Amino acid sequence: MKPASLKPVARTVLALALACTTLLPAPVTAADAAAENPDSGKPFANVWRLRGDVAATDQAGASRKLSEGGTVYVGEKVRAAANSEAVLQTADSGIVALRPGAEFIPERFAAEGKTTDRQILRLITGSLRVISGWIGQLNSNDHRVLTPSATIGIRGTDHEPYVLPTAMANSNYHQGTYDKVNRGATLLDANGGNVVIDSGKVGFARDPSSANQRTRALMTILLPVILSKVPEFYVPGSFDQELDRYSATVDSTARKQLEQRTGRAKAADAAKTVPLPPAAPTLPDVPAPEPSPTAIIGCPSLTIGEVWLGRFDRAIARRDIKTILGLFAPDIVAKATVQTASGTSTLEFNRDEMVQSTLNSIASLKDYRQRRVSTEAVLADGESEETCRSVIVRSIAVEQGLMNGKAFRFEALEEYRLERRDGEWLAVRAQTTQR
Repeated sequence: MKPASLKPVARTVLALALACTTLLPAPVTAADAAAENPDSGKPFANVWRLRGDVAATDQAGASRKLSEGGTVYVGEKVRAAANSEAVLQTADSGIVALRPGAEFIPERFAAEGKTTDRQILRLITGSLRVISGWIGQLNSNDHRVLTPSATIGIRGTDHEPYVLPTAMANSNYHQGTYDKVNRGATLLDANGGNVVIDSGKVGFARDPSSANQRTRALMTILLPVILSKVPEFYVPGSFDQELDRYSATVDSTARKQLEQRTGRAKAADAAKTVPLPPAAPTLPDVPAPEPSPTAIIGCPSLTIGEVWLGRFDRAIARRDIKTILGLFAPDIVAKATVQTASGTSTLEFNRDEMVQSTLNSIASLKDYRQRRVSTEAVLADGESEETCRSVIVRSIAVEQGLMNGKAFRFEALEEYRLERRDGEWLAVRAQTTQR
């Protein structure tokens, strides 16, 4: 989704923003919870290691402190205090380790050695380290971590989902869901797009509720991406050395335990798993030289707009950072009006944020196609063909293609104010609105 930085943002943001609204659950009784969720109240895991204060609160609001050897039940909200941690071991030999300040709910769990085994965790804030047991081998479709902004699909994996709240967000790390994979792979799905996160990589999906803040860029404001480095807020836990050793042998341990439980050798190996979609190929890092801009005689506003848009679209597709930067004034403020569950929001971002986000998103695209349905341009108010210093360009753009095997299509109305500076036409204002 790429050619027009603005266009992608509009379409991506708004179409995608509709998908991720989290509603706070109304209070329910234990009977109501059991009727809605047959796993509610059943044992989820035993406390294997613990440091500090970690508490579990049931759906009736009763809270209790956990201790080593204690049990956590499905439906309980588990929270670690600051500087506190816990390692929970599930019946399928899996691990869920709470980092300081983390809060999560085990929403579904069953480990009976059947293809209906399941583990669904809802991470509210903070970070977990999740090492999957046999459930990831028997039923990968029902082995997930849910967050306010994403769904993480997992199988035989050691990974660390992290929900970064507003209070911890900054200009480098935005509010949303991060996932660092230590072993195996996960699928981060959010806002109509997804990325495969391989071992050693970190994925990120922006929280739509932060749409009123400055964000990374136009076209992929809400689409998940792979980060270039591991964020500094990922730090090892107190029990990570022990968990590293456990992770190295958990697959064989889980298989043996499953065989003992079911009496069937290699039951997990025979189970059918759904493969993760292949990662999309990246585009070349070094673009071919951009041809010199067409010389424009006089002040034909439509020609000026079409030439500028053509250069912009080609530069985006070719990942030509130099040309893109040269088309936008350093002081530009770009805006994207997007639709959310609560109405509309207008996002603002500077030139560097727009360019970097746009180019990062292109790496996950395949079979990309873009066309401009219409383009019109007029002289800005107060301008004449004699002065010819500023032009307003409006264009409807449609982009479509594949993101990690999943089809997408966006349509947006883009508007640019171009000014002639030192003989070059630069965008000094940019705005996109999803249609």
